[in-house]
Amino acid sequence: MKSGVVVFPGSNCDRDLMVALELVTGTRPVALWHAEAEVPAGLDLIALPGGFSHGDYLRSGAIAARAPVMRAVADHAGRGGLVLGICNGFQVLTEAGLLPGALMRNAGLDFICRDVALEVVTTDSAFTRGYRPGETITVPVAHHDGNFQADAETLDRLEQQGQVAFRYAGEVNGSARRIAGILNDRRNVLGLMPHPERCVEEAHGNLDGRRLFAGLVSVLA
Repeated sequence: MKSGVVVFPGSNCDRDLMVALELVTGTRPVALWHAEAEVPAGLDLIALPGGFSHGDYLRSGAIAARAPVMRAVADHAGRGGLVLGICNGFQVLTEAGLLPGALMRNAGLDFICRDVALEVVTTDSAFTRGYRPGETITVPVAHHDGNFQADAETLDRLEQQGQVAFRYAGEVNGSARRIAGILNDRRNVLGLMPHPERCVEEAHGNLDGRRLFAGLVSVLA
């Protein structure tokens, strides 16, 4: 599986994500600098990491969403290629219009950094096929602006079309309907606030995140 990880000024989880991808896929990802308008041909997955791209000025992900590389990311998704946005990457995807909704300040305005329980809502995607429907997994979060919001019509559509990928098992940050991660309508773009790359080795305490990346390998092998 060939993958690339976009690096913005302020990204701080890009190395973690590259290590996780290499560990699970056996292939080293390429770093995709935000100012480049093109990406290498033949990539299966483009991943947007967590961090504070451009210092989260204006809004989290707002400046990064307008970076030259995002045109290539959108083209990749349009061709059916896989795109994964984690934490700040999820924020960038919503700001770029590749996913609906918006990520707002957490309820209570606190930075949240801890393990959380997630319900796997759908396994009908390349990203979630490594799980069981309704399964509860544990994945860390580390965010200040993780409160997913959308209008009622959009939320209903996400539910009805099976585009909610993960849901917090309990209240975490005020997200509408406790949504933690969503898919686009083609199911080839996933944005989620929790960090699966932080639970891919035994030393991390569990391997629940590894199964997300392993699922991608099984699809693309």
